Amino acid sequence: MRVLVVNAGSSSIKLRVIGPDDDVEASRDLADWNGSGDANDLAGILDAGVRIDAVGHRVVHGGSALVGPVRVTAAVERDLLALAPLAPLHQPRAVEGMRALARLRPELPQVACFDTAFHATMPAAATTYALPRAWRDQWGIRRFGFHGLSHAYATARVAALAERVGDPGLRVVCCHLGAGASLCATRGGRSVDTTMGWTPLEGLVMATRSGSVDPGAVLALVRHLGVDVVERGLDGESGLGGLSGIAGGDLRAVLAARAAGDAPASLAFDVYAHRLRREIGAMVAGLGGLDLLVFTGGAGEHSPEVRAAACEPFGFLGIALDLVRNDALDGEGEITGAAARARVFVVTAREDLEIARQVRSVLA
Repeated sequence: MRVLVVNAGSSSIKLRVIGPDDDVEASRDLADWNGSGDANDLAGILDAGVRIDAVGHRVVHGGSALVGPVRVTAAVERDLLALAPLAPLHQPRAVEGMRALARLRPELPQVACFDTAFHATMPAAATTYALPRAWRDQWGIRRFGFHGLSHAYATARVAALAERVGDPGLRVVCCHLGAGASLCATRGGRSVDTTMGWTPLEGLVMATRSGSVDPGAVLALVRHLGVDVVERGLDGESGLGGLSGIAGGDLRAVLAARAAGDAPASLAFDVYAHRLRREIGAMVAGLGGLDLLVFTGGAGEHSPEVRAAACEPFGFLGIALDLVRNDALDGEGEITGAAARARVFVVTAREDLEIARQVRSVLA
């Protein structure tokens, strides 16, 4: 089965045709997609001469009901749009992609695959906020978690690299570090905890998102500035960008400025690394130990400095890097130090392969 994987962002769209051997047979990235299926944007890959049997869509939020991949129907589209307030930049665009492809190729089955679904196995202790029950019941406020497609792939891939596939007690902490960032703790391949919450704002410091902030501080800012200003600031003007003053908060630019002696950039990296270490420690504590630590995502794959900073204080937990291998690694592989008890790996992020796998499982 050849699967067209559609990853619709807030203003862009990434398209990949994954063949039966998981090779990429065609690809197209559109940096400025207007949501239309009538232009040559989506039609271009459909007419690329590669057979397509099905379509898989990355969808950020599945809510409490959609906890696994599902065939796209009109009812599913309505459910996804109802969740738009929780992911306003991505949810409507994903549905636009579904409708555009339905207009262009109505005979193709389409499957929605959710970033929240991998975390549906988390226990109630991990998903429940200590809020009044009436609030939780009426508004559905709970921890959902995100980046589930990336965490699912990386967790399975690192188990294969470590020759631990099928081990029911395998304890893994997965670090998805990109412009958005989150950690996931898994036991036996199942998510038991994560750093993101009801929305993707909670947890780690990210490129432009704040990560966790004292709710009291947020309430004070709302009283002074208003909801819209604070929401925009927390989501798009905070994080590495807000700390360093570097627009967009690109970690590579922050590291370059830090190396040049820029004080705000140095503080930004220190805050980023401190929060990352603190949350790794929390994930390990929740698991009661650690077997494998895996880094994925743009920064996780390509920044030896971030990996070294993340692991540096955890010698007491048996985590140690081979710093030479860490600096030299190109692609994925193991970077565990000689004296370590827990093993450390880097895995290339491949949400497209995870989506293709889920599509095949639904349509099989």
